[in-house]
Amino acid sequence: MKLAVIGGGGVRSMFLAKSLAQAAARLGIDELSFMDNNPEKLGIYGKMARKVAAVNAPEVKFLLTADAEEAVSGADYVITTIRAGGDEARVRDERAALDAGVIGQETVGAAGFSFAMRSVPALIKYCEAVRKYAKADAKVFNFTNPAGLVAQALRDAGYDFTFGICDAPSGMLSEFGKLYGVTPDRVSGEMYGLNHCSFFRNVYVDGRDVAKELAVSDEAYAKTDLRYFDKATVAAADAVPNEYLYYYYYPERAYANIISASETRGELIARVNKAMTEELGRIDVEKNFDEALRIYSKYYGERERMYMANETGISRGIPWSFDPKSRDDGGYAGVALRYMDIVASGRAQTMILCVPAEGAVPFAEAGDVVEITADVTRDAVVPHRFENIPEVNMRLLKAVKEYERRAARAILTGNREEAVKALKYNPLVASDTVSRKLTNTYIEYNKEYGGVWED
Repeated sequence: MKLAVIGGGGVRSMFLAKSLAQAAARLGIDELSFMDNNPEKLGIYGKMARKVAAVNAPEVKFLLTADAEEAVSGADYVITTIRAGGDEARVRDERAALDAGVIGQETVGAAGFSFAMRSVPALIKYCEAVRKYAKADAKVFNFTNPAGLVAQALRDAGYDFTFGICDAPSGMLSEFGKLYGVTPDRVSGEMYGLNHCSFFRNVYVDGRDVAKELAVSDEAYAKTDLRYFDKATVAAADAVPNEYLYYYYYPERAYANIISASETRGELIARVNKAMTEELGRIDVEKNFDEALRIYSKYYGERERMYMANETGISRGIPWSFDPKSRDDGGYAGVALRYMDIVASGRAQTMILCVPAEGAVPFAEAGDVVEITADVTRDAVVPHRFENIPEVNMRLLKAVKEYERRAARAILTGNREEAVKALKYNPLVASDTVSRKLTNTYIEYNKEYGGVWED
């Protein structure tokens, strides 16, 4: 089996390589292809990924390439995790939104629309390459942000072999597992919503629903990403919220925190990645792998420690290091690997994916993509049905889905007025003046990335 990664020079490539290599023997993966169009990053993070793969599965063939056709040729599965425009574009996008008086966060905020303007045209080209050169039944798992909007656009464009994936749900479940002292395989959840706008109605630990326990647990609010919420908010949702709901619940607080911070999240990421890449670029990362890991852990640990800290005023404060040999719980690769395991074994399992709703939730229309717990077999993905969703959750989900639906349509058609309407529907914008201003700004920013917009 061949698996290709588009965006294989990203700073998280080692995580992917570790997960894939550790699963290789079980799933029959004998070839990995990591592709990136940034030669510097491919020569650093791609090579570190190759080293990690060799440590865990030396028998697996590992290719580094800048050629998408070569990468996906004959592939059974493809993971896309790209950042068109790089960190600098994120910084510019988020600052433009903040200057307009709204949250810029690159997935839920206004900047996510700009990111999607770059992501969707690039991913369409890669999907066409998959259609032409990969195996006829190849599947694409997209981790590129904003994952929900991108998943909607790719499905609307006819790429029904694509699935949106995200590690936020599995990461939160893993935190709950640690809280109860159990391994991730003993924790599961029933989740409905949209990417970065979702709710766990149930959280099961060894088959016991602990969602209501978590909602009132002081320990959960101290040790998991429930730390971003107050108990009254969680009680009103009657569910365990995804951490990104913080922006929707407390937008004034988030905006004020970001403005008062010394840098945005995007600026922090850009600064850390630049320094890390420069330091790693001064050594041979494969020959001096231990030193490369020390450098990497120093910088990536800062990213993890400061996750959502500027926006919330709360630091995770969790020590971080990367062990290339320790058993891996998968991260976002784990979502793709779970699907592959279903196909290979023929055993049906539940998963959380961005897939067409097919009537499973009352806030979605025909053709809408949602992020949801689903039954997955070798031949089908069937979302679980969720009824009686609390009205407060329904209002938010309807508004965000309207934004995603219109934004996907605007990007695919190049309709400027549809783009203005889309941004207005985003609850973190909700202004004619701001939506028009940012739409025009983002179209100008992204004119070199393949979108053709009506004047």
